[in-house]
Amino acid sequence: MTQRVNPEQTLEAQGIRGLGRVYYNLLEPAIIQEAVVRKEGTIGQGGSFLVTTGKFTGRSPKDKHVVRSAATENTVWWDNNAAMEPAAYDTLRADMLEHMKGRDYFVQDLFGGSDPAHRLDVRVVTELAWHSLFIRHMLRRPDGQELAEFVPEYTVINCPSFKADPARHGCRSDVVIAMNLDAKEILIAGTEYAGENKKSVFTLLNYILPEKGVMPMHCSANHAIGKPTDAAVFFGLSGTGKTTLSAAPDRILIGDDEHGWSDRGIFNFEGGCYAKTINLSAEAEPEIFATTTKFATVIENMVFDPDTLELDFEDDSITANMRAAYPLDYISNASATALGGNPKNVVMLTCDAFGVLPPIARLTPAQAMYHFLSGFTSKVAGTERGVTEPEPTFSTCFGAPFMPRRPEIYGKLLQSKIAKHGSDCWLVNTGWTGGAYGTGSRMPIKATRALLTAALNGSLATGDFRRDANFGFEVPVSCHGVADVLLDPRRTWTDKDAYDAQARKLVDMFSANFDKYVDHIDEDVKACAIG
Repeated sequence: MTQRVNPEQTLEAQGIRGLGRVYYNLLEPAIIQEAVVRKEGTIGQGGSFLVTTGKFTGRSPKDKHVVRSAATENTVWWDNNAAMEPAAYDTLRADMLEHMKGRDYFVQDLFGGSDPAHRLDVRVVTELAWHSLFIRHMLRRPDGQELAEFVPEYTVINCPSFKADPARHGCRSDVVIAMNLDAKEILIAGTEYAGENKKSVFTLLNYILPEKGVMPMHCSANHAIGKPTDAAVFFGLSGTGKTTLSAAPDRILIGDDEHGWSDRGIFNFEGGCYAKTINLSAEAEPEIFATTTKFATVIENMVFDPDTLELDFEDDSITANMRAAYPLDYISNASATALGGNPKNVVMLTCDAFGVLPPIARLTPAQAMYHFLSGFTSKVAGTERGVTEPEPTFSTCFGAPFMPRRPEIYGKLLQSKIAKHGSDCWLVNTGWTGGAYGTGSRMPIKATRALLTAALNGSLATGDFRRDANFGFEVPVSCHGVADVLLDPRRTWTDKDAYDAQARKLVDMFSANFDKYVDHIDEDVKACAIG
């Protein structure tokens, strides 16, 4: 089998020796062939590849560690990142490499980032063939000449069959994700969940890029057709509509999850999408739905008919976190370059199950930093055992598990870029209106799309606004195609006193959450503090 690799940059050249057969940079058909031979999954309709990830069907954020060293001691946000001592890492690495001896491994040499000025050359070594397919979708794929000259800056080694020993390896459980920034290496063990591969690279970029003045973002992005300079980014936690709203048919998709913002503009970190498929339908999201039966799409943890291989998009008996991973070019309106200009609009998405926030609000740069640091959305009753009323979730920077530096670093960087480039900032609520979850109704998707269209084309900013009494931001009083009453959430509630009480409750939650940032932020952001 042809080995597409720089002959001077094999694993042996990196000091990783004694493995079985090593497969370098296989293309999709060959990877699937190897995965089938190893009985790692099933070929599905259209040539997709159906897999399950065993015990772990999601990330293990509490098992993520950063090696503490002189270089990282004062740069890593240790309150959010578990430390690992260098000696423990060395023992973990030695034991893991010993375990790997004699076993076959798959190597993909890839780029993290579509902008050559800021991309990271990453080598991903995986025990599972389908993990090699997954990460080949997720990161950017070099051409043949680039592979022949590829020199890995960082190496990720993923070995699910190795179980860590907390007492010996200085970790929390037999699952471990250990990032050694000095050695430029990441070790992943004990879990088959493929998302750990891509999120480890995202975390790495989140650490490296701020020192270059580049803002790493957990967001989707798009731009106007024929106008890459008319770009927009969409921050949002799971369930807020980040993927759906950025994949608008009248705009070009830059990417659905992870981007950087340099002085030249925005760029996608990835070469593909990792979309949730629960309740996915051809009617609501035809482009994403179509990828589930395309060649080499990885279908993860979905129930399917054993005879027809038809997927069940409603059965969450394995997990509600079922997903499809596919290359970006499977979406017809995806950008070929995955690049855009400095965003004219920055959108922060939230799903407010309290029914308090308006469907859209305009933010100042300081308010944008406040809401970026807050990272608010909410769980609803029934989503988890014991949740009987709306439950707030504050995930700073809209992605706390992936932030190795203090959140204020990212917040100030975002604020400065918004101010420098004159971006309009919007907070969009895709949650509830007319009452909280259980009594109100979900924000109409047509209204959300109409408001976003008006925001992105500039017409919304030219209208009249009112100041919200609870949160201090500006709310439009009218928008073509949207009922005026919807823009004032208090008017949508039958019981106005109940609305006021619910609003006060949410304001207090924001205030309590923000207390931990007050000592680290500037006065203009402090002035935006709610409560």
